[in-house]
Amino acid sequence: MQRDVNGGRSYHSPRRAEQAAATRTAVVSAARELFLSEGYSGTTIAAVAARAHVAVDTVYAAVGRKPALLREVVETSISGTDHAVPARERDYVVRIREATGVRAKILIYADAVAQIQGRLGPVYLALREAASTDQDCRELWETISSRRAANMRAFVADLRVTGELRTDLSDDEMADIVWSMNGPEHWALLVHERGWTSERFGSWLADAWTRILTVAG
Repeated sequence: MQRDVNGGRSYHSPRRAEQAAATRTAVVSAARELFLSEGYSGTTIAAVAARAHVAVDTVYAAVGRKPALLREVVETSISGTDHAVPARERDYVVRIREATGVRAKILIYADAVAQIQGRLGPVYLALREAASTDQDCRELWETISSRRAANMRAFVADLRVTGELRTDLSDDEMADIVWSMNGPEHWALLVHERGWTSERFGSWLADAWTRILTVAG
């Protein structure tokens, strides 16, 4: 038990915190389902509330307006958890930094991309479509895309220290190559349209990057 700044008593309830987290998770899950089935413009806060079995005001309190809902759906799809996780703190990024040898690093990342796209791909493609007509979606698309490009430069810089990368391609060129191939469009073509498994896509991606980026090829 703690006293507040006015001398009164304030209480921290683990149970209340758990309930709030569960409500937030339910709201984000409902929003994801509706964004994918109805599209961004066709999804309303009222529909999200109904799907999550909460009041409309609860949606606003738990996450926020529709743009905030979409951002949270994207972020949790990337992290695979119920909250956003900064890139450097993600498990696979830590393992990449700890791995020795360019091939091991590439394999870890390719496997992570295959897993992430299973969650993120459909959401990202829906976001891209909505970005053509909605300003909030366009801003989110540009933010996520730019952040992904910056993360690829950090990834290539980590690969470069192994001494195993080609020298006829700049780090920026390599980052652009990885950025273009780890996007949802590439995943959708091979997994959704050609019927590849996630595992096959990850293995192919690792092999392709190894051939394109490394000295031995």
